[in-house]
Amino acid sequence: MTTTRVTRFVAAPPEAVYAAILDPEAVQHWMVPDGMTSEVHRFDAREGGEFEISLTHDNPAILGKTEGATDSFAGHFAELVPGSSVVQVVQFETDDPALAGPMTIRYLLHERDGGTEVEGVHENLPPGVAPAENELGWRISLGKLAALLEADPW
Repeated sequence: MTTTRVTRFVAAPPEAVYAAILDPEAVQHWMVPDGMTSEVHRFDAREGGEFEISLTHDNPAILGKTEGATDSFAGHFAELVPGSSVVQVVQFETDDPALAGPMTIRYLLHERDGGTEVEGVHENLPPGVAPAENELGWRISLGKLAALLEADPW
């Protein structure tokens, strides 16, 4: 299985970044690549708490990983360290073996120069997901996280 790793500086303190990673309303705005919309179905932000999110392509002709133009995934929060890290275990809701299986997603927060370096690590990427596309999605989402926090400090 493949691992991707992306970093992004956010001009906000680690505590604010941590809060935005665990806020379902914020997640709906930043954890979505361009050309898609997000819907948070459930989101229990505590260790062991479960979540379910769907991302739907704005263009219905683009096929998603789950059904139609939608990528749905669910998981749980495996570890939460305030101001430092969030670890999630997630998997796509699909019957396609090329997209199946648990993935571990880590948000590692490092205080740097008056802000936070966010390191996103995506482990066990299934073979049906191109690493370059995964990295692009991460870069877009972390850019939106930075824009959200830098425009409206938490």
